[in-house]
Amino acid sequence: MPNKNRKNNGTTAKIEALAASTSIADDSRLTTNQGLVINDDNNSLKAGERGPTLLEDFHLREKITHFDHERIPERVVHARGVAAHGFFQCYKGNDDLTKAGFLTDPSRQTPVFLRFSTVAGSRGSADLARDVRGFAIKFYTDEGVFDMVGNNIPVFFIQDAVKFPDFIHAVKPEPNNEIPQAASAHDTFYDFISLAPETLHMLMWVMSDRAIPRSLRMIEGFGIHTFRFINEAGKSRFVKFHFKPALGMHSVTWDEALKINGADPDFHRRDLFDTIDQGGVAEWEFGVQVVEEKDEHKFDFDLLDPTKLIPEEMVPVRMLGKLTLNRNTDNYFAETEQVAFHPGHLVPGIDFSNDPLLAGRLFSYTDTQLTRLGGPNFAQIPINRPTCPMHNNQRDGHMQQVINPGASAYQPNTVGGGCPMQAKENMGGFVSYAEKMSGAKVRGKSEKFFDHFSQASLFFRSQSEPEQNHMIGALTFELGMVKRAAIVDRMLFLLSKIDTGMANKIAEGLGMKVPKSIEGRLNMDVGADAGKETETKPAKKSDFVSPALSMANTVKDTIKTRKIAVLAADGVDEASLNAMKKALTSEGALIAVIAPRGGTIKGSNGGEIMVDHALLNAASVLFDAVYVPGGAKSVEALLANAKTIHFVNEMYKHCKAIAATGEGVNLIRASSIPTDQNGSADPALLVEEKSDAKKISAKFIQAIAQHRNWEREKFAAANTPA
Repeated sequence: MPNKNRKNNGTTAKIEALAASTSIADDSRLTTNQGLVINDDNNSLKAGERGPTLLEDFHLREKITHFDHERIPERVVHARGVAAHGFFQCYKGNDDLTKAGFLTDPSRQTPVFLRFSTVAGSRGSADLARDVRGFAIKFYTDEGVFDMVGNNIPVFFIQDAVKFPDFIHAVKPEPNNEIPQAASAHDTFYDFISLAPETLHMLMWVMSDRAIPRSLRMIEGFGIHTFRFINEAGKSRFVKFHFKPALGMHSVTWDEALKINGADPDFHRRDLFDTIDQGGVAEWEFGVQVVEEKDEHKFDFDLLDPTKLIPEEMVPVRMLGKLTLNRNTDNYFAETEQVAFHPGHLVPGIDFSNDPLLAGRLFSYTDTQLTRLGGPNFAQIPINRPTCPMHNNQRDGHMQQVINPGASAYQPNTVGGGCPMQAKENMGGFVSYAEKMSGAKVRGKSEKFFDHFSQASLFFRSQSEPEQNHMIGALTFELGMVKRAAIVDRMLFLLSKIDTGMANKIAEGLGMKVPKSIEGRLNMDVGADAGKETETKPAKKSDFVSPALSMANTVKDTIKTRKIAVLAADGVDEASLNAMKKALTSEGALIAVIAPRGGTIKGSNGGEIMVDHALLNAASVLFDAVYVPGGAKSVEALLANAKTIHFVNEMYKHCKAIAATGEGVNLIRASSIPTDQNGSADPALLVEEKSDAKKISAKFIQAIAQHRNWEREKFAAANTPA
């Protein structure tokens, strides 16, 4: 069809008339990049049918040359990503905080593009690596592009950008053998961590369940740094950005993560794409923690320290609006790969703080885009273009795509009528906040930056018992992969400053002891910080916990988009299957029938039931719960396939909800799954001897919404022979 976006001038009309007279529309014909129509794309130009290929074959040269260069350097960090389009709409009443139009006008729907990513791995790594998840958003506002470049963890590993290359070199695969890929469990990472105690707070987050999320739609987003909001009156306040997922935060187990990476290494990317492709959305509420300027120094930590957070119990998150993703990308490379984020892309009403990590990022992002995207005109790539008018005197450069008319490319000028001209005060525009500054030039940081253990201790202390056990298991696994004993000793010593009990359990798992001291200094600070060896002081004693830091307190009232497996075969009880399917889908869950073979199966009433997956290629780790309906013939066929028992046993091991009715209960019994835990019924294991799915559907839905019954882990540990 003719391109509706083209200007309908005389030339266009002639082309469209010509296309109408042919059997192939103009826009459907194969052309070179210059628009020349090609009538043979299967054969290169040769000197005779069996002769040599001729250099003058411009189509061959253009096609091969473009192919040779169609890959660009991948990002050094955040290389593996997935993204989607959507919009942001604010709630009313935010004018007291900021003058940013997209945050104060509830009638606006601001287009957004959100890119999720892992950090350490390459583009070809798997989705379920234990890693930080990038959470970067491009807001196409009426006042320009605003980029929120964040993560799913609110703090960072280092305090100053000058350490960033060292940290990334340490966490990346070791340079002598390029091993391990997308993993932090190796010597160079923990060598760096053990010598830079400021990293310990974020390490605790990365060792928590947040580092292996169930879905990208179930992670939080944070701006990491402290920013400023400025309102129309010019009043400034410090803010921290938060994005809270509508579905709550949920994770997988480490055992699941390993198996998912084998069964479907694109698990997170597929989940996001399929959800939107099937008409669903991903949603977050956007909010800020607000700190008045007068309260900047009231905390035990420094507000400018990116390794620290403000507990929500101290400063609640004020919700400002909702972010919704509802459209997939059309082309991964053109959008997800070429999008260029930058924390320095601001709009009026939002400004920086003096965060020393943020300052370095403002330089680094532009420098990186110049290398990755071929030059200074990366903002002209469609996914990066602002949707508002853009006028400046920047000209030329590699890949310039704008044809700028006129004789003037400077300011001030009279040749071009003074355009583009600076906005006057009453015309709006960005004005940096007039912050008062004083002090000598130093290489250093404030005294509060040196408490490296208290917030790491707060995070561990605030976790539920299962979460703490998972963190201990993660650190035991990671340190077990470190070959140099001196590095492990340093780590155990530092971990004991966070929590003695945690460190002792990790040491026990490693067959080691926590050292009482270690030789040498930990942090090789020089200059203004020389001698400030407060790094080895343990965390401040405190009973304060922050429930907001635990995923145990997340949203647990919905099963929307949860994937439920139904194990069935010929002769399955249709009434029970249909009743359970109706109950689950009415709550927004997705049902997949899994059978011994593909195609269709016959129900007990003779109905044809479509099979979504054969047992051969269905892994339990790809589903959130399982239901086994009755039907003697169906259950008999399922029991004859050993993978069925394995499927159900894995579901139980990973603490997921399981339900069975009628003869389906026999399959649960054959799996040797205990129906109670220490005398108490397992709330995530529903068995009904009668073929009555309605009788247990409500409890099954409630069990799925709870995400996991972590008590099974405790029960398993207590009943495992020593």
